[in-house]
Formats: sequence, structure tokens, C-alpha cells
Amino acid sequence: MLSIIDKSNMEKLEALNNKKVMAYVEEAIALCKPAKVTVITDADEDIKYIRNLAIKNGEEETLNTDGHTIHFDGINDQARDKAHTKYLLSKEVDWGMDINYIMKDTGLPEVIGFLDGSMVGKEMIIAFFCLGPTNSDFSISALQITDSSYVVHSETILYRAGYEQFKRLNGSDDFFFFLHSAGELAENNTTKSVENRRIYMDLEENRVYTVNNQYAGNSVGLKKLAFRLAIQKAQNEGWLAEHMFVMGVHGKKDRITYFAGAFPSACGKTSTAMIPGQTIVGDDIAYLKKVDGKIKSVNVEQGVFGIIRDVNANDDPVIYNAITTPREVIFSNILINDGKTYWLGMGEETPSTGVNFAGEWTEASGKTLAHKNARYTVRISELENADVMADAPEGVTVQGLVYGGRDSDTTVPVVEALDWVHGVVMGATIESETTAATLGAEGVRKHNPMANLDFISVPLRKYIQSHIDFDKDLDIKAKVYSTNYFLRNAKGEFSNSKLDKKIWMLWAEGRVNGEFEVYETPVGFIPKYEDLKVLFKESLQFDYLETDYVDQFSIRIDKYIEKMDRMNKVFEKVDLPKEFEAKLLELSTKLVEAKKVYGSIATPTSFA
Repeated sequence: MLSIIDKSNMEKLEALNNKKVMAYVEEAIALCKPAKVTVITDADEDIKYIRNLAIKNGEEETLNTDGHTIHFDGINDQARDKAHTKYLLSKEVDWGMDINYIMKDTGLPEVIGFLDGSMVGKEMIIAFFCLGPTNSDFSISALQITDSSYVVHSETILYRAGYEQFKRLNGSDDFFFFLHSAGELAENNTTKSVENRRIYMDLEENRVYTVNNQYAGNSVGLKKLAFRLAIQKAQNEGWLAEHMFVMGVHGKKDRITYFAGAFPSACGKTSTAMIPGQTIVGDDIAYLKKVDGKIKSVNVEQGVFGIIRDVNANDDPVIYNAITTPREVIFSNILINDGKTYWLGMGEETPSTGVNFAGEWTEASGKTLAHKNARYTVRISELENADVMADAPEGVTVQGLVYGGRDSDTTVPVVEALDWVHGVVMGATIESETTAATLGAEGVRKHNPMANLDFISVPLRKYIQSHIDFDKDLDIKAKVYSTNYFLRNAKGEFSNSKLDKKIWMLWAEGRVNGEFEVYETPVGFIPKYEDLKVLFKESLQFDYLETDYVDQFSIRIDKYIEKMDRMNKVFEKVDLPKEFEAKLLELSTKLVEAKKVYGSIATPTSFA
């Protein structure tokens, strides 16, 4: 089967001296039956070839701004497909939570059947990437085989080139493998058989099969699919792979304090990582290891695959500037009119006609001009706030963890955990109201531990215990915070501005460095008004009103009790670590006692 590969491309493969790579390539060719095979290295000409191929194949079209292209996914292929994203298991496992899985003896033949002949008449692309910085203790090599130039083009933006990294493996089979095919294409170059969309992950072999899809969350294997493999690898090796941004928060006298933060999709994670005046290491996935008594972390990626809805010059100036000026950017599922880009909530006048993910669009149709989950893909190095340590092989020292969700009626805008185990509880009890980032109904309250529910690939007890243990043997301890940007007031309006997140992070940065007194409440340490007032004035030139402070930071005791009741019910069937179980009981007891003293709602100064 390797005879289909020409001499130049075969030499590229042979230079790796890796039997496992050759075996995967031969297997993929025999299965998918492509007309041509192209191997992509780290060379600039190879990367350029992929960009041009995406346009030549019609998977992307060029736009008016230099470097900008548009990609459209099919009308029924606009978000992660949870129902058909499953683990392949050879035996039953007690996960302590509901997961999607299929037994390997059933699922593997099924997905192999869909992949059989899927590349007839197409060009197979073989590409090599590195998860994490190259030549680092964090590096994980990844082999991608696909018939989609859009997938590989996206990965050249989102991940570090990894061909030379594969050479450093010296023949080792310790790498992740991803096989993808968009399947049969319709006339508009979108997947024809989305009803046969499958995304199956083999945790035993560290490989992923994905077919009949194009949306990057399902097709770009190195993103959330590789993340699941990495979580299991991390748990087995004593480190953490988390759904977290990594950012530098800039405090007093040029001080930089690094934070990692986990937020479910569409809950403000990317916009937090890109707060003006701060610096970004990464916006989505982080690896964390204990090194010399410190928590060190790297960004797994080198780019951003972000939700574009509501990105505008006022609320997200850094992102907005990056995606509206000449540089390499891939847009997906927005509106195009005369080579210009438009999306929901962009803060500008939009045209009455154009082309979007559904085809020709007119305002008169009454249909949305762009998809709610439309995206942009851009390199972090293109951003004006890229951190100088963004690609550092040794990573950055993390001193604060942040957990955030989408919560309209309970959680205060920012609160510091009482201790490390309380911080683990904060992360494990995240609830978030669903958005368009996943298929299904919106506005439903979902439990999402560590903003990672869709991706946890080990039993929940083991995952929680690993987080509890991670604080041990550290010389520099990290503080833990919970944030919520979506609290609503009595009128149903958001109680704070999108820019306020800068203040919450600056307050957390000050706390990590021994600044600011706090009120101790049953749910954690909350800020004092006088400190926030100064931060608002200095950083946003805004007069922060005490009435707003009281509205935002009053402890809604009844709501917190209701949440703890829900969490106790969620965890009642899980064999929890003893420390975690004890902390849940302690927090519930504190809330019940507080209600006896303060009633349903307690103002911040009640805890003075």
C-alpha cells in the first residue's frame, strides 16, 4: 500500500525512523484508499502548500483582508457532537459519572466501516504536530492523518509543528494518533452523511477515529480529542491536563503573576485570557506539573479557536483588533458579504444580504445572519498581548487557579477558596447554563466539574483525588478562585459589565501577593468595597457604586444551599475521596448555620 507514496514523501516518512508511524500510515492507506498521499513537515513550503490546498479544494475561500479565509461547515455540523463522541472500551469501567462509551468490539468495526474507502479520489494528508512547546518535558507528539486541508491548516495555526519533534522520539511509539475523514462531500464541499458522524477515542491505544464531520471541535483531533487522551496520560503519570487558560496578570510595579483558569465553553474563558493590559500564554488547554516545589504550566496550543459571537471593539478590543487586521485568520460559519466578515454582536452595522453557513442569506428571511457558535482561528503570537513566556519550554509558575461558570442567580463575581480542598470543591461543583457551543437545548443548568465533564477520561474519584493531591509537596502554594460574569439582578439584567472581569482578576492577583483584606463567608473570602472601588477607578476609570457592590457580593444563602443540595445528590453515587466528602459536609453545614443568623441573603458587611 505504501507504493502510492512518491519518492519525496516516502523519504520524509523514512527520515523519522519510526516503525509505528509507518504502520499507521500503511493501515490508513489500506483503509481509506486515497488517490494521493502528501506528507507535511515543519518546512515553510509545506505549510504554504496546505494553505493553498484548502483554497484550491474549496474548503476555504480568501477574503478581502490579507491572510483571512472563510470556511463553512454543513448546516447540521456546527458544534461538538456529544452523542456520537464516545470512548472505545474493551471492558466496563465504574466512572462514577455518566459518560458516552461503546464497547470496542462493536464501535471499532462500526467506525472502521465508515472510514473504509472514505478517501477514494481524495488526497490524504499526513502531518506531525507537538502538543505543548517542542523539546520540552511537557511535549507530546501527535500524528494527524486526514483528507481535510482545512483541518491541517487549522492545526498549523493552533499547534506547534512537530515533524522534528517526532525525530526526537528515536523510534518510540509514545505519541497520539488521529485518523479523520470528512467523508463523502456534497456540492458545497460539506459533509454529506452527517447522520453517520462518529468520533471514537481508543484510550488503550492513544488513537482517535473521526469521520463524516468538518466542524473543528469534531475533526481537529489535536484539540478536545487529544485532550481526553492527555487527561488519562496525566492521571497515570502524576500531573494534570486541564481545560484551562494560562495568563499573566500584571500587578503593581511590573509584577506578573500567572493564573490558570477553567471555564466551560462560552463562559468568558478566552476573553478573560485576553483582558487588556494582561498577557496571554494560552486560552483553552493547559498541562500542569510540579517542578522544584512549584506548579509549572504550559499552553498545549499556540493558537486560539475562539467563539466569535459578541466579540467587539468595546468588550474584547484585543481579540477584535487581531481578527480585523491583516494576518492569518480562519473564520468559520459567519456571514460574508463582498469579501467582508460579519458576525453576531460585532457592534457594527451589518448588511441585509450575504452568504453564511446555510447558503444565501437575506435579512428578510428572519434567520440568523451567522451561527451562534461561529469561530475564528488565529495564532497567539499575532496578538498584541502575547506573553513573553508563551512558548517557553519550561513553562510558567502558576500561583492562582480560577474556576468560572455561567450562573445567573447564585455565585458572586469573584470569591477566594478557604483552602486548597475547598478550591477543589469549587472546581468540582461548577454549574453552567448551556449555550450554542454544544448541540442541544440552551439555558439548561449543567454540572460541569472543573469545566471538564465532556473530557474526563478516568473515573471521577481518581480525577478528584489527583487534584487534592496536587497541592502536596509544594513550596509555593496556589490560591483558588471562583468567578461568575453572568450574575443577574432583580430586573433580570447582568449585574456587571464585561470589562469588570479585569477587576476580579486584579483583585485575585493582589490577594496572591498578600494584598487586600477580605470578608470570610461560608462560601469563601470575598473582596471589600473599598479595595474594589480603588481598582475600578485606577484600571477602568469608573466610579464603582457601593449599591452595585452590595448587589453583586451579597451571599444568596438559599441559592447556595440549593446548589449544595444538588451537588450532594450528584455525588451521592460516587465513591468520593474522604477529604472531598468532609469539605462538602463542612460547607453545607456552614450555609445552614449562616441562614439561621442572616436569613436568605446576607450582605457583604454582615461578615465584618
